[in-house]
Parts: sequence; structure tokens; C-alpha cells
Amino acid sequence: MPKRILIGTVVSDKTDKTVTVKVERKVKHPLYGKIIRRSKKYHAHDEANEFKAGDTVRIEETRPISKTKTWKVLDRVQAGKGIAVEANLEVEGASN
Repeated sequence: MPKRILIGTVVSDKTDKTVTVKVERKVKHPLYGKIIRRSKKYHAHDEANEFKAGDTVRIEETRPISKTKTWKVLDRVQAGKGIAVEANLEVEGASN
């Protein structure tokens, strides 16, 4: 049986060697016909702790690694925009 591959966004990287990936899919409402978004979170194995929150990644189904972890991260599709920029809070000419 082929392994499933999903694309999602990393929402948490706080645990060691694990990232939480949110996968969204669009489905049609059975009665009203409107397209609605459904999402699910998966715990995926990240051996090198290289993926950060905001990254778009591909995950692949694998054997159970722990109680909740049955996915592993294959690669990064797109880097997140979570780069911190220092703000200059000193305002010139504002002193009395």
C-alpha cells in the first residue's frame, strides 16, 4: 500500500524532534453546497529540529514512532515569514 503524503503548515515546534502540522482541505457542504475548510493537526517526526513554525512542509505516513506520531517530515515546500526584526524604538526630536 502506498504511503500517504500531505502538505501542511507547521504550527508548533516546541517539542523535541516533533512538529505539529496543520493540514487544511476544502469540502463541499452536503446540504448547502458551500465550499468549507476542514483542518486536522498531525504530529510529525523532525529528527534534526530544522523546521520552524510557519513553514509549509510535506509529511509522509510511516510506522508508529510514538503514541501520537505516525508521520515524518519529508521536506520544506516554502519557508515561513517568522523572521524577527529588531525595531528602533528611539524617536528623534521627541525629547523636551
